[in-house]
Amino acid sequence: MPARIPDDWPNRARSRLVDSRPHRWHVQIGGSGPQILLLHGTGSATHTWRDVFPLLARRARVVAPDLPGHGFTQMGTRQRSALPAMAQDLAELCASLDVRPDLIVGHSAGAALAIRMSLAIDPPVPVVGINAALTPFEGPAAWLFPIMARTLAAVPLVPFALSGLMGATGAAGPLIKATGSRIDASGLRHYSSLISRPSHVEGAIAMMSQWSAEPVWQELETFPAPLTLLTGADDATVPADVSVRAAARAPHGTAISLGAFGHLIQEEAPEIVSGAIITALSA
Repeated sequence: MPARIPDDWPNRARSRLVDSRPHRWHVQIGGSGPQILLLHGTGSATHTWRDVFPLLARRARVVAPDLPGHGFTQMGTRQRSALPAMAQDLAELCASLDVRPDLIVGHSAGAALAIRMSLAIDPPVPVVGINAALTPFEGPAAWLFPIMARTLAAVPLVPFALSGLMGATGAAGPLIKATGSRIDASGLRHYSSLISRPSHVEGAIAMMSQWSAEPVWQELETFPAPLTLLTGADDATVPADVSVRAAARAPHGTAISLGAFGHLIQEEAPEIVSGAIITALSA
């Protein structure tokens, strides 16, 4: 059954459902001019760009998809949630929409996708990462987190159980607080809606179970395009040091601290983030 996009979903007038194998994608498109592709992180959706999107659309054509299984994008298969496959499927989606990005923006794990997609374009295009998750897990998490995610992904009823539990217990507030961010009631409401959807939880688990940032971390050494990494000093999910190290590793990398914001800077300070994106687009 096709996903129904709620009437109060941010920028809903810009939404469309697009069939591009193997998924049925929810994509928001608006504005005209240079093309900017926005990629959210694991467990999020297009609503994370709710205030950034219209600001950018004044200056550019903005394209924002929900990643496979996330939000209102229906997965055609659970087996293509690893970084290389997801980047390939996103490239196919862009081709079907006649989109050739001039700039790719990625939040958290979306930044790794942005880099991989940039490398598939000739010549590679600039990338902006927001609290970019570009390093492999370190220490015990290197083996514990993937095992946990793969275990959850292997049990079909887990997404239903988790979505029901989190929806009933009001888990969105504590989850967002744990990222170091302070977002408005509208944002919390949309996250609550998402984590109560079994398909969304399944998509997030599938992505976590198949994810590895190691290839992108290695590719940074020769990444030929400008790479701008925006950080929040209060990010409790991906420490700002990750972006500092990644920028130092890339030939044309720059890390910029935007101040005392958490992991969801784009939701806390959309004007600041939009300004930084436009600066990178104009460089």
